[in-house]
Amino acid sequence: MTETATARRSRITPEREAELYEAVLDLLREVGYDALTMDAVAARTRSSKATLYRQWGGKPELVVKAIRHNKPGEIGDVDTGSLRGDLHALMAREDDCTMEQNSALMRGVAMALHQNPDLRQAFRDQLIEPEMAEFQRVLQRAVDRGEIRADCPALDFLVHMMVGGFATRTLLDDQPPTREFLTSYIDAVILPALGVSTH
Repeated sequence: MTETATARRSRITPEREAELYEAVLDLLREVGYDALTMDAVAARTRSSKATLYRQWGGKPELVVKAIRHNKPGEIGDVDTGSLRGDLHALMAREDDCTMEQNSALMRGVAMALHQNPDLRQAFRDQLIEPEMAEFQRVLQRAVDRGEIRADCPALDFLVHMMVGGFATRTLLDDQPPTREFLTSYIDAVILPALGVSTH
């Protein structure tokens, strides 16, 4: 068998990859990161562990790629013509049920991030840094349009503010994050901090 034929046979179709990622996310929600095993993923997806390791290298990479695959698109591609419109459009990409599921998922992964350097590094490389770069594109467009001063000190904290509103809603209010809550938070906290009018 030629090398090309072997490579072609070992590739996973996009549909199969999506199924695998969904199974990983389901397992994460059910048992958390620490209890999730490659054996469990293999059993749930009717895959071999060898295939999982060959395609993803290990649990941290598989988990982070599953979370990334679950994202509804690139942040920087949202361009409504105003920062307020962009941030509201970002919140509208997921319904309340999906937000609640993602909030539970992130709570489950948060503790593991502190205890697992490999997971933390994969998370930074494949999720945090790319998303921060995407947010920078959104913010740069707002600066270019004259909505935000280029030297606004709050610019460096936008992602922190966004994540904070999403992550702490359940902790502080015993409520899941919702689109209504997050769009109100954007108008009441984030845009004023950036010096952007909400009218």
